[in-house]
Amino acid sequence: MNYWKISALLSGATIFMFSLMGPASADDILALVNVSNQTMIVKKDGKTLYHWKVSTGRKGYATPSGTYRPVRMHKMWRSRKYDNAPMPYAIFYNQGYAIHGTSYVSRLGSPASHGCIRLKTANAEILYKMLLKEGQENLKIVIK
Repeated sequence: MNYWKISALLSGATIFMFSLMGPASADDILALVNVSNQTMIVKKDGKTLYHWKVSTGRKGYATPSGTYRPVRMHKMWRSRKYDNAPMPYAIFYNQGYAIHGTSYVSRLGSPASHGCIRLKTANAEILYKMLLKEGQENLKIVIK
């Protein structure tokens, strides 16, 4: 009897995980990060809303490529690893990696981070507030 309960739970967990990482639907918010061009395009309902410069990981600190969903968000976070550095409007998507605002706006458009995706703080706020309204589970982050 316990075997069937465990199987049912595992089956549900598998379906849940698949639905989290499944293809983007028309109503998803899509953040496309191009590491080569150091840009992020934000789309909703298939329409481009924003095209922003970003800074991804500099040499020795690669930004991991792949497809992700946010796991947590913080209006203001401070890095525990890098001198308590401020990370406004942080959207964490893979372990310690996040999309967040930066005060180093002159470096946007070129690799400069420890692996996170940096945005102008005003742009990070726009994305953060969009997720508060639409739900973080509706953001799909694609990094190439």
